[in-house]
Formats: sequence, structure tokens, C-alpha cells
Amino acid sequence: MNSNWSKKWKAVFTWLCGYLNIVAFAIVGGYNIIKSEDEDLKKTTKKVFIVTLILTAISAFLSLFNYVASFSNGYYSSAAYDFYTEMNKIANIAKIVVFAVFIIIEFVKKDDKQTNEPKESEKTIAE
Repeated sequence: MNSNWSKKWKAVFTWLCGYLNIVAFAIVGGYNIIKSEDEDLKKTTKKVFIVTLILTAISAFLSLFNYVASFSNGYYSSAAYDFYTEMNKIANIAKIVVFAVFIIIEFVKKDDKQTNEPKESEKTIAE
């Protein structure tokens, strides 16, 4: 894949798309899995997929809880609604924190070019 984007920026963009929208992540992640030759980028895309899947499942469960509880005519108590709103807030905060942490990790992570260079002692042995 010959492009001007470094692996670090591709990984950050993948995490950002996972946070913003599942459809955007499906497009970017699918492209990374199919077209990229970089195994680290594929591993990052798989991590984003797992995190996005878990957070989407939590959100779907809370929505289902709210919808099912709202069917009960007048029996949807204030405590149940308070539980839903508080858990929804916690899930949204967790989503922001998780994606922000992983984006920061991608920024801080060193490139493979720096870590895979042989040490000076290894260069002399190889020669």
C-alpha cells in the first residue's frame, strides 16, 4: 500500500472511525483488513472491531431495556428509568475514555523502523 499516510496515522484514523460511527469503521476497517499488507495495522483493526462490538452490545442492551420497559403501561418506574439514564451515561463516558486512551497509545507507540533496527553490536556480528 503506497500512500503518504504513516502506519501510526492509519491506526489513529481507524480508532477515530470506530468511535464516530460503526458504518465509517466498517468501511475503513474493511479496507485495512483487505488491502493492507501491514500485520500490525490488521491487528489494530481487529482490536478496534472487538472494542466497538463490546460497546455497541452494551448500548444495544440498554436501548432494549428502555424499549421493553416502556411497553409496560405506567409500570415503568422512576427507578428503572433512572437506572437506564445512569447506565447510559456511564457507557458513553466509558466509550469516550476507551477510544481516547487507545488513540493516545497509538500516538505514543514507537514506529517499527526505530524498534527493528539492529543494535550496533548486532551489525558488526552480522558483517
